[in-house]
Amino acid sequence: MSNVNDPVLTPVPVADAPLVDVLVIGAGVVGLSVALELLLQGRQVAVLERDAVAAGASRGNAGALAYADVLPLASPRILRQLPRWLLDPLGPLSLPPAHLPSLLPWLWQFWRASRPAQVAASTVAQAALMQRAGPATLRLLQAAGATHLLREGGNLHLYDSESSWRASLPGWAVRQAHGIDFEHVRGAADLSRWQPGLTPSLAFGTFVPGWQTLHDPQDWVHHLARAVAGRGGILWRGRAAGLRPGDSSVAVRIEEGATVQARHVVVAAGAWSATLTASLGQRLPLDTERGYNTTLPPGAFDLHRQLTFVDHGFVVTPIGGGVRVGGAVELGGVNAAPNWRRADALLTKARRFLPALKADGGSRWMGCRPSMPDSLPVIGAAPGAPRVLYAFGHGHLGLTQAAATAELVACGLRGQDWPLDPAPFGAGRFLH
Repeated sequence: MSNVNDPVLTPVPVADAPLVDVLVIGAGVVGLSVALELLLQGRQVAVLERDAVAAGASRGNAGALAYADVLPLASPRILRQLPRWLLDPLGPLSLPPAHLPSLLPWLWQFWRASRPAQVAASTVAQAALMQRAGPATLRLLQAAGATHLLREGGNLHLYDSESSWRASLPGWAVRQAHGIDFEHVRGAADLSRWQPGLTPSLAFGTFVPGWQTLHDPQDWVHHLARAVAGRGGILWRGRAAGLRPGDSSVAVRIEEGATVQARHVVVAAGAWSATLTASLGQRLPLDTERGYNTTLPPGAFDLHRQLTFVDHGFVVTPIGGGVRVGGAVELGGVNAAPNWRRADALLTKARRFLPALKADGGSRWMGCRPSMPDSLPVIGAAPGAPRVLYAFGHGHLGLTQAAATAELVACGLRGQDWPLDPAPFGAGRFLH
């Protein structure tokens, strides 16, 4: 929650800006995780943010460390459900008609990524990144003095019917093959032991013990920013408008009139990263999974752990002292006004499944989650510009994968081999 100790950004010096060792563009959870990791390794770091710390998707997300979420969104299963979902403008996935023309390249790549061989390859890559994410996140929590924000308790996936639950079993078998623990739960009575107060119509679920949440994702990002500043990192406000790589540095043009020179630049600007990649002549299929939620005050519901309502694409999460109801996907870009009916629809559904939920006094939010069509982030050096590294496109997994991404970026800056196969995450997979 916001308080007087929130991190403060200072304007970029218009003149005489110092040469920076590493400039990280973006003060969300990914950018600040990268910055802290590099500072821990002795690098000199400045962070450039267009708005405020945790101003975007890092501020209002569901707070999940979803290490079991290794299955890509792009898949034959999703393609089969897509027509039905798109007929419901308030359903789990929507595509505003006005955004369709600009989304066509993304949709083409999404279709290509849904082929079975590509789904299998993306799952392997995602699982490898997730295996590093847990230890890496704990290490950054410790470095930032924020382990008190970590909540155990797992996640309970809930299904509307036995047929829906059975349809999920192949996905759970894939997770099991990647070492993910879970327990299937049958019967309303057994489900109520994991979460009292569910509607009796729910009788099938799967409990994932290794799933964790954070007390408040905004608090975590603010801890990161304070840790960066406390270790000598610079926090600047300014809008990066373009990159011009040179032999020994990268010139970063700032809309406010400054130019910053950095030996290395890390692009971690989330949904706004495409402008910077385009300045290098690299038009990547980055779009947004716009997510909506409502955060209810303390006392709204006695929630024991995060709940995922699989057939409806939303979660109910303990956040701070309250409850956050949100999720779903709206492929709508960064500029369209929020459709608050989507947040209201999720709250209505939550009340159907949690009859005792007190839905009054909530605060609504919409955030733009940066999404690549194959569900894998872009991490690594920009093709043809080795002094520029990419770290964006994590979709709804930015909080989960930020610390692991930071480790990989640090490997790239040191010139070390990655501990996993870098090819699935490279920008070159879209530049043919």
